[in-house]
Amino acid sequence: MEISTIGLDIAKNVFQVHGIDAAEKVVVRKQLRRGQMQAFFKALPPCLVGMEACATAHYWARELTKLGHRVRLMPAKDVKAYVKRNKNDAADAEAICEAVRRPTMRFVQIKSVEQQGRLMLHRARDLLMRQRTQVINALRAHLAELGIVAAQGREGIKELLKIIASEVDARLPVDAHASLVVLAAELQAMQTMIGAIEKRIMVQHRLSEASKRLESIPGVGLIGATAIAATVPDPKVFRSGRDFAAWIGLVATPRLDRRQAEARADLETG
Repeated sequence: MEISTIGLDIAKNVFQVHGIDAAEKVVVRKQLRRGQMQAFFKALPPCLVGMEACATAHYWARELTKLGHRVRLMPAKDVKAYVKRNKNDAADAEAICEAVRRPTMRFVQIKSVEQQGRLMLHRARDLLMRQRTQVINALRAHLAELGIVAAQGREGIKELLKIIASEVDARLPVDAHASLVVLAAELQAMQTMIGAIEKRIMVQHRLSEASKRLESIPGVGLIGATAIAATVPDPKVFRSGRDFAAWIGLVATPRLDRRQAEARADLETG
């Protein structure tokens, strides 16, 4: 029997397939290794393939689309309601197969390679900034143990770095100085990497009309504008600016001034 719909539970190496025909009869239920995926789906006639929008889902969605299949990604929390028994790969694949055919199901847009690349810049920057904070806190804590403290903010950390760079400060034991020099070098390297990433984000912003329009909204800066433009390739999927705000976790204000209202209306019309 010809497969009409497949629920695909993806993983790093072992994938679970649950396929049904037009009469909703199960015609395939099997595991595939990563190396078998392309050959299996290439041999199938075009069908509907459902997946949870999780790690690597966008990659596989693009690959299966190239083979002629119609791929739909769904939020994992929405698929959970269709799991009928104890959670395992086979049950998940069956639940995905059921959920992807529901008329009320919400679907996630498939991101392009370029969109994922732009989002990776933001995620790499976020990781580096969190690590930078950790190093700064470590420097402050270690120096405080030696009775050396400085004001909060950039000027304070600059003062501490000057102390670490000094070779003659008697307050720093030899071993402590050796450790602090390593942390100071790591902090400088992080600053350099964050700066390089932000330059690339700036280039993205200048080349993106959507990003520049987003920046005109009060409260949205360059970083936020480029992140939103990369995350939401088509804002028309949202019925209103309020729906979009709820989607990204922002609470809508009860009243908007004229400029905010005009900027939001401009975003909603695409």
